[in-house]
Amino acid sequence: MQSVWERTSFTAQADLVVVGSGIVGLFAAIFHQRRNPKHRVVVLERGPHPIGASARNAGFACFGSPSELLHDIEAEGSDTALARAEERWIGLHELRAELGDAAIGFEMTGGHEAFRTGEALYPRVAERFDQLNDLLRPITGQVTFRWDDARIRDCGLQGVEHLACNDLEGAIDSGMLMRAVLRKAGQTGVEVRFNADVASIEEGASEVVLPLRNGTAWRCSRVLIATNGFTAALLPELDVVPARGQVLLTTPVPGLALRGCFHMNEGFYYFRDCAGGVLLGGGRHLDFAGECTSEEGLTPRIQEALEGLLREVILPGVDFRVAQRWSGTMAFGSNGKAPLVNRLSERVSVAVRMGGMGVAIGIRVARKACDMLA
Repeated sequence: MQSVWERTSFTAQADLVVVGSGIVGLFAAIFHQRRNPKHRVVVLERGPHPIGASARNAGFACFGSPSELLHDIEAEGSDTALARAEERWIGLHELRAELGDAAIGFEMTGGHEAFRTGEALYPRVAERFDQLNDLLRPITGQVTFRWDDARIRDCGLQGVEHLACNDLEGAIDSGMLMRAVLRKAGQTGVEVRFNADVASIEEGASEVVLPLRNGTAWRCSRVLIATNGFTAALLPELDVVPARGQVLLTTPVPGLALRGCFHMNEGFYYFRDCAGGVLLGGGRHLDFAGECTSEEGLTPRIQEALEGLLREVILPGVDFRVAQRWSGTMAFGSNGKAPLVNRLSERVSVAVRMGGMGVAIGIRVARKACDMLA
């Protein structure tokens, strides 16, 4: 039993409903609202706040380490891999311009790739290092990567023989980032509803009905699914493979020398200084099959590998303690990292599959989704 005010102000049919309140979903809603100020735009989020990869990542503002970029070039060709790197580069600049560095806790700490002593990956990267810089110069406008082995000792790393540095990358506070996007959405006129878990999509001739698991339902003219690693719950037929990323954070380490964002093993390990301690994540390459899941969780094998990396490389000889552990869910395609932005029908569209780079490309994918909706 609803009042006339409830019907007209709260439960009336929306022009656009976006499912998922991550970077892509919120920015797609913002851009659509700006283009269509008279539309009612609603974002539905299943959690009490954004709980996808946008709020559970490691806070890297990066566009690719040398070994990752070279791997992608070999696997997909230079045109495809470099076009994606350019999207990441442009996306990071757009994100900072849209929200402001202070609002997202951005720090130009630099990005680094560490190569362990005797690692077979290093000679393959070193051989094509200058070529990679030449390929990236039209994108960044300068030399992107340089070797700085002398900095290894300054960072307190052990068992690392070579260090590639990129002065164009940095770190962000992912919580501040999401709060900033939510503020922007509210200022634009977008409505965001939390604890609204969409159970299914029912498309009719004139509208889409979105039943929620709490027994209510939303009606809208069009819907955009922006659920990234959780897409299979609504659209299992799509080529969207979830990929869990496990992360830990140590307590503050007195005299911590580590500064900046670091990658190892083609980006499968990543670590940085955070809140006086070390934030470290990755290791899914140790169990690809087991980590292809959207379930939140931790596994002994990967957590032990992360702690081993802390002891042997990042904090050698330091009696550290883990303060917090969590996991986030990324999404990939079965044959690559390309985002999936597509209209599935007259009223249902998707913008998912960020390939682990949602911070960098999320705003760009949102713009493409908005153009598609238009």
